[in-house]
Amino acid sequence: MLSDGDQRTLLGLARGTAEAAARGERLPDLTNPSGALREKGAAFVTLRIAGELRGCIGHVQAVAPLWESVREMAESAARRDGRFPPLRPEELPGLSIEISVLSPLTPIRPDQIRVGTHGLCVRRNGASGLLLPQVALEWGWGPDEFLRRTFEKGGVPYPDPQAELLAFTAERFSG
Repeated sequence: MLSDGDQRTLLGLARGTAEAAARGERLPDLTNPSGALREKGAAFVTLRIAGELRGCIGHVQAVAPLWESVREMAESAARRDGRFPPLRPEELPGLSIEISVLSPLTPIRPDQIRVGTHGLCVRRNGASGLLLPQVALEWGWGPDEFLRRTFEKGGVPYPDPQAELLAFTAERFSG
């Protein structure tokens, strides 16, 4: 669990990064991050405007310090989510940001899935799909629909007993 201060720091960094990305400015740095923010961490950054998705990109594995992952994902969500054009400066006043810090991926069986607790990742022959834990809640899906939609997102036929099914949890905070 991140402290309230660490959460505020990451939200400020993500907002500053998204704003700089939209304006074409230099991305902010974080000087002297706390110990928790220097640890390797996997994170997703979700951008919304008026409650509507505007970008969401993340790392599923911890490859860099958490603060760097959040900054990189905030920039990517603002500039490189292929579902949307790059974020524009005029959109910034309505921007809300959610950060999901992911636990490590662990194998799971379909009967163990807990909607609202688990996020899912499916992998098969180089294809993969991932849905955050909150997605099933937002869409009102039960475990079976959540599983099916994760396979669908990854382009993996459902059901495929050869597919690798992984779960994770996420610490979510927004601002």
